[in-house]
Amino acid sequence: MAGHPDLPNSVPDTLLRKKDIFDSLEKVDNDAGAKARILAMESAFRSKIGTHIKGLPDASSKFSKFYTSPFVLMFYSKQKSYSRVAQIEKDLVPAKVFSSMETSAGNMVEKVVLPVYGWDIVQSAMHSHESLLDGRKVDHKSSVFVGATLKSGPRTLNDDMAKNIGNELVDRASSWAVNHGVKEVDFTYGVLYGTKKQSNKKDWHILRNIDESRPRQSQLTSSHKGAWSIAYTDGPLKVSATVRVGIEWWEYLGGKDTWIELCCALIRACITPVSIPKTTPTYTISDLPDILDISMLPSHYNVSILQRGQLEWLLFLARHFSDGFTKK
Repeated sequence: MAGHPDLPNSVPDTLLRKKDIFDSLEKVDNDAGAKARILAMESAFRSKIGTHIKGLPDASSKFSKFYTSPFVLMFYSKQKSYSRVAQIEKDLVPAKVFSSMETSAGNMVEKVVLPVYGWDIVQSAMHSHESLLDGRKVDHKSSVFVGATLKSGPRTLNDDMAKNIGNELVDRASSWAVNHGVKEVDFTYGVLYGTKKQSNKKDWHILRNIDESRPRQSQLTSSHKGAWSIAYTDGPLKVSATVRVGIEWWEYLGGKDTWIELCCALIRACITPVSIPKTTPTYTISDLPDILDISMLPSHYNVSILQRGQLEWLLFLARHFSDGFTKK
């Protein structure tokens, strides 16, 4: 299905320039409102992450907590030339910790960040009125109900999920508008990190499913064919849906530098500041040294929100929101 003829013909790379990243960091550092949001998110992350870590598997956990594919364990042992179980045993704890965190980290980010930017967290039971949504905001002045379904990464969606999201939006849009006293519903399928280039394109099929399931009497006002959005009218009701991935989503949520604010909050909450090492570490990932390189920064560059030793973490996170860096 990823090769559907109506998919956008080409998806350009999302490229970031390091100078722009550090210029944005400086701008955020000089903005009292931005710094207040960062500190609020930092505090919430510290609390939630601390609670979550206590429940993760550790070296005292029993084998049943490390339910991992035995085939993966054997293939990995072959790669590492292991000959004793004791050798792979030391890899099990960090591997399980990563997989455990993966399932809950996105949800934690949603709950911390949405309220900071004026959105309500939607906590509804399955198949209830607003269970499709993770966040919402009502603009009575413009008579618009704004809702979003959020996923952690660009490849987490499958065909069934895409169909269900599209169908449920069409089924629920009218009641959302009536319940909140508005005339327009603006829906976003948002992805917390990654790019459209990295997407498995199942997200686009949400739009196709909306077109196929919208009411027969409705009028299409903006086609999804070759695009990442769709809009239609159903009598007086206007409905629109857009796929927003990574930086697009964060800019939509809170403005141009929202993703920078998020990264700063995460770094402050998770990374202890240290001085920059005098020697360059040895990396296994071949392009990581180039990704983390901050040699282009002048020696006098200084911000209060992050220490210089934490700046490589900003680039490390930024790479997860892009397809690469450009010097142009």
